[in-house]
Amino acid sequence: MSDLDTDIAPFAADAAENPHDAEARLTSDFVDRVIERVDAGEIDAARALVAPLHPADIADLFELAPSDDRQPLATALADLIDGDVLAEMNDWVREQIMEELSAHQVAEIASELDTDDAVAIIADMEEEDQRAVLRAMEPDDRAAIEEALSYPDESAGRLMQRDLIAVPEHWTVGDVRDYLHGNEDLTTDFWEVFVVDIGHKPIGTCKLSWLMRAPDVTPVSDVMMREQTLIPADMDQEEVALRFQKYALISAAVIDTSGRLVGMITVDDVVHIIQEEAGEDALLLSGAGDGDINEPILFTVRTRLLWLVVNLGTAIIASSVVGLFQGEIAKFALLAVLMPIVSGMGGNAGTQTLAVIVRAIATDQLVSSNTVRAIGREFRIAAANGSALGLLIGGGTYLIYRNPMLALTIGLAMLINNLIAGLAGVLIPIGLDKARVDPAVSSAVFVTMCTDCMGFFSFLGLATLFHLQAG
Repeated sequence: MSDLDTDIAPFAADAAENPHDAEARLTSDFVDRVIERVDAGEIDAARALVAPLHPADIADLFELAPSDDRQPLATALADLIDGDVLAEMNDWVREQIMEELSAHQVAEIASELDTDDAVAIIADMEEEDQRAVLRAMEPDDRAAIEEALSYPDESAGRLMQRDLIAVPEHWTVGDVRDYLHGNEDLTTDFWEVFVVDIGHKPIGTCKLSWLMRAPDVTPVSDVMMREQTLIPADMDQEEVALRFQKYALISAAVIDTSGRLVGMITVDDVVHIIQEEAGEDALLLSGAGDGDINEPILFTVRTRLLWLVVNLGTAIIASSVVGLFQGEIAKFALLAVLMPIVSGMGGNAGTQTLAVIVRAIATDQLVSSNTVRAIGREFRIAAANGSALGLLIGGGTYLIYRNPMLALTIGLAMLINNLIAGLAGVLIPIGLDKARVDPAVSSAVFVTMCTDCMGFFSFLGLATLFHLQAG
């Protein structure tokens, strides 16, 4: 029995209570009990509660704890915070916890992890802290981390693992099996063996099932699959995720600029990327930044305020359009009541189209060969929805106000603004993407400006054209 098991044995009964709810999430009562034990100085009792948890649950414990309680928790549970826990932890929370750890402790934890997880931890540190941690690492581990940090952020080079199995093409299946059995230092987490030429360039892959079933004398070149998906080390992680999704990959070789094998990426890493990228695009469309509830309040305020100021500018532009028709509004005050309906519905329609197009761009569904077709499709959808909404609002306006020209005006304005919304929602993100600007970042601002301005202009312009007046 370990020292930790001996220390926590008297508190086993307290720890036996199920800490999870029906959705396998830590309950608030459990989190409160752990914090209460730490605050009361009952460190062994707190460790007894936390020790049986999965590393992901321990990471959740720190994320669910109030910010002020995280550092005392880290001090009390230091021996339970290993590399697996930090790898599962939210970036902002991990940064706060690691402030309590020495460079030597961080180096030990990083050495236990796969290279990609270690890089994720060290990359978020201040440059001075990074250097201190790297100095405390073993030379081989330090060299691997430094190489990974040399690649662009969110690239395949940052995501890949260095621990893989690669064998020369002239080996037999028996040679490979002997190599795997006779080397205890080899990685144990792999699904396929990469076959390389004399220049260490990948030329094929062998699934483990093939190696298990083939006779020992069979040349590796006879059982390997020559067709494979190679990932350049500088490829963006979003493109990597699309490759895995498109070709149903479990793992893939990563190559440098000379074509040499430098690492591999596995599907478990890509799952996290898919989740991150999907959430990131949705948050960028709203201007909410990272949208992480654990990030510092001042950082969140600064991020959101920037886009709110930009939106304020577009709102001023829209209001200036309204100012052009002050005379018409003064003659017929009912226009001021109805015009927000037109701009609001156009904004909603534009947001729907924008979300579809941004997703299509992000997932490579929308490419140059089908762009014109996509524009035509969204225009037809906008025309159908605009016509339906125009008839609905026009009919309702006539029933309420008994003014046929007012009903015609708002109906036509609704159709026009929906057409503008549909075109803006598809043309703006496509244009930004062609200009090498992330359409998820700034499309929403331009689409909203278009729908607001054209909503007010079409409604008030038609009212002026038709000489609408009260009575």
